Amino acid sequence: MTKHVLVTGGAGYIGSHACKVLAAKGYVPVTYDNLSTGWAQAVKFGPLVQGDLMDRAALDRAFAEYQPVAVMHFAAFSQVGEAMSDPGKYWRNNVMGSLSLVEAAVAHGVLDFVFSSTCATYGEQDGVLLTEDCRQEPINAYGSSKRAVEEILRDFRAAHGLRTVIFRYFNVAGADPEAEIGECHRPETHLIPVMLEAIDGQRPELVIHGDDYDTHDGTCVRDYVHVMDLVEAHVLGLEWLLDDKGSRVFNLGTGAGFTVKEVIGHARAATGHKVPHRYGPRRGGDATSLVSGSHAALTELGWDPARSSLKTMIKDAWTWHKTGGYPG
Repeated sequence: MTKHVLVTGGAGYIGSHACKVLAAKGYVPVTYDNLSTGWAQAVKFGPLVQGDLMDRAALDRAFAEYQPVAVMHFAAFSQVGEAMSDPGKYWRNNVMGSLSLVEAAVAHGVLDFVFSSTCATYGEQDGVLLTEDCRQEPINAYGSSKRAVEEILRDFRAAHGLRTVIFRYFNVAGADPEAEIGECHRPETHLIPVMLEAIDGQRPELVIHGDDYDTHDGTCVRDYVHVMDLVEAHVLGLEWLLDDKGSRVFNLGTGAGFTVKEVIGHARAATGHKVPHRYGPRRGGDATSLVSGSHAALTELGWDPARSSLKTMIKDAWTWHKTGGYPG
């Protein structure tokens, strides 16, 4: 029996990698995406339905046509700087769009739901290895919107029996090792691809946002996870739900934090090139340090973040970058 999975945001960075892994596992990923930030060229592993989450009629048609066994929800705006300057955009899209999707899923009897949340729901808790039980005190509209969706899912669990696996993950990096798909944002704001653009002369330099944080070299600390490891966890979460193991929240990270300066050093080693860079002011909404405790995912899901060394993430991202993939 063909098992369709509705993947919102499946034309984006993480969603497209999830579609590749779903297809390899025998599922048919149905991408639902308005292509506002995603790329039609990234949809290679199943059908594309071009639609907006706020378009309930389009959602109803997609559920009726494909009758998915589950939803995997990635679609969201996710830029911290933009979330600070335009919070309404994040509340409208991330929260209202998710509510529309959840209501449609429940109406069509699709009660298994995997949600892409974020470590940004934890906010500023420096020096703490973040676990699923840590308090959620987001410091920007991106984190607040994701926390709000988690609360929507909780309420729909209580009212309608929705079954959910929620992943709060840390900084995602790397690309498909076969370079069929990869990271491509316009504009690009994520550290590793911005570094590669600076190396390649596509931008004059990397701007480091702040050098006065309370870390050993003054730059922010983040926990990086390879996109392929991340989406493998999402498929494990899907199978967890289909096996009727109940609703659960999992953090996804490696437990190792790296400063921006340390990532620059790894990039030079991985690519053989210096990273042109300069320092700028802090960016609003950035926490000093975000590092994950992922014991639950490792032990309960059987997750193995095997590709999540910085060397491998940068190497895979560099291979994808050199293909010049998307746009055009």
